[in-house]
Amino acid sequence: MLLEIRDLSRSFGGYQAVSAVSTSVQQGSIHAIIGPNGAGKTTLFNVVSGVLPPTSGSVWLDGEKLTGLRPDRIARMGLVRTFQGVRLFGAMTVLENVQTGRHIRTSSDLAAMFLRPPGRESKQEAAIRERAMALLDMVGLARQRAVLASELALADQRRLEIARALATEPRLLLLDEPVAGMNLEETEDMARFILDVCDELRIPIVMVEHDMGLVMDLADRVLVVDFGKPICIGTPPEVSTNADVIRAYLGQEHRTSGGAA
Repeated sequence: MLLEIRDLSRSFGGYQAVSAVSTSVQQGSIHAIIGPNGAGKTTLFNVVSGVLPPTSGSVWLDGEKLTGLRPDRIARMGLVRTFQGVRLFGAMTVLENVQTGRHIRTSSDLAAMFLRPPGRESKQEAAIRERAMALLDMVGLARQRAVLASELALADQRRLEIARALATEPRLLLLDEPVAGMNLEETEDMARFILDVCDELRIPIVMVEHDMGLVMDLADRVLVVDFGKPICIGTPPEVSTNADVIRAYLGQEHRTSGGAA
C-alpha cells in the first residue's frame, strides 16, 4: 500500500472531529472521502497532510511514518495537497505560481530566480521554467502564463493549484473539493483531467468531494464518514446501496435538498 491511515483520531477539547479512521490507498487508484457537511473530511485531510497533529493514530507513506512531521517535510516526501479554498499567490503570474511548486525539488534560490533579469537564468532555472510550462500546457493554461493568478476564473485557479502541486513531483495527491463552485462543463473537464493525472502520470489521488456524480464516476473506492466516524468503505456501487450511508448521508440530503452535499 502506498498510503496507510491507522486508527487516526483528532479531537478539539471535548469534540471528536475524526474518530478511529483507518484506510489505505494503492498505486494507480482514485479514492474519495464523502460525508455530510461537518463530518470531519477536511479535518482528516489536515491531519494526514500534517497541518494538524493527530490525537492518536498514525499515517504512513510507502512504509515511512509521516505522523509528527511538518507539512513541508511531508510534501518533500511526496504527499501533496490542495485546499478547499484556493490558495494561490495572487500577485504572481500563472507561470510563477507553478515555478514555486517546483522549488522544493531544486537547490535554486527562489527569490533570486524571480528577481534576476530575463535571459540570465541558470540551467536549473531554465529546467524549472520548462517543466512549469509543460504542466501549464497539460492543464490548458499555457497561453495564460503571464496572467496574474488573481485574474483567473475559479475553474482555472483550481487547475493552476493542481499544476503547482504536480510541480512538486508528488507520489500521492490529496484534492480537497476540486470541483467546488464549477458548472457542469467545468466539472466534466476537471474529471477528465483528474483521470489523466492518475492514468498518465501514475499519481494516485485521494479527494474530498460533494459532487456525488463525480465521485461515483471516478473513484475506485469510497470512504464515508459521519460525525468523524467511518461508517462504510467500498466501491461506489457498494457505498451507494449501503443502508447506513443512505440513512446518514444520501437519504438525509435527498430529503432536505433534493441532492447530495
